[in-house]
Amino acid sequence: MIIKIGEKLHVIYRALYENSTRQHFVGEVTSYENGLARLDGYVFVHEVKKDGFLRKEDTRTTFVNVGENGYIINVIPQQTNLVDILYKYVTPAGMVVTDDKDFRLDISEFTFKT
Repeated sequence: MIIKIGEKLHVIYRALYENSTRQHFVGEVTSYENGLARLDGYVFVHEVKKDGFLRKEDTRTTFVNVGENGYIINVIPQQTNLVDILYKYVTPAGMVVTDDKDFRLDISEFTFKT
């Protein structure tokens, strides 16, 4: 099994076309079978006016087929509290996903730098 129940993941949904909404998901794997992972967590949507990602308040359950090429999946350290996850620009790196504690994931290659 490539993904384990209890792992925390950061999922980037690949844009299907130029002006499509950029969406990410941060969640914990609650089940996994045959390449399909069920995650409970939070949706982050790119806000053009703020040029950043904002978390939707409610928790969501989503399914990710890790065999599909429509996702970029990163593993988040187990001790990271998903409620603390936020996106911010850090000079000179660019956009990072962080909990403002121990976890920091540079995703500048998937976003615009300022």
